[in-house]
Amino acid sequence: MTGPEAQERARRGLEAAGVDFEITRHGRVGSLAEAAAARGLEPHQVLKTLVVRRGDGDFLFVLVPGGRTIAWPKLRSLLGANRLSMPDADVAREVTGYERGTITPFGATTDWPVVADASVAGAGRVSVGAGGHGVAATLDADDLVRVLGAEVADVTDPDPPPGSEDRG
Repeated sequence: MTGPEAQERARRGLEAAGVDFEITRHGRVGSLAEAAAARGLEPHQVLKTLVVRRGDGDFLFVLVPGGRTIAWPKLRSLLGANRLSMPDADVAREVTGYERGTITPFGATTDWPVVADASVAGAGRVSVGAGGHGVAATLDADDLVRVLGAEVADVTDPDPPPGSEDRG
């Protein structure tokens, strides 16, 4: 389910959580900086909700602040897993009910566990996807962690500087 139906499901999930939130609709953006500006936030306050596969039919959500990336060794250690992976777009949609770029734990078709990077706790206002491209929900980070029952842990590293990718 995509489009207005997915956005409505996300909104209902947020309402059911019983937290104050604000929906922002700004359309598609081309960068983290554009998304943050459109939402009136700093880039680190824009959270990506990533779907990670632990095993066959076993997934979780990882909340990653803008400007950071999953540190796979840290996440594997936290979860006691030897192998983790990111599902392809079709599988991510199948297991969450949302398209990539719109994924949120709120209203997902399955209530997967949530891990929030340690930098999320105490971050003030943060923004997460809300079921549509360019649609986000802004809420208090500590409320987000609490209502999702998120495990808070150091599971990210800063994004590498542009042009520093290993070409080898």
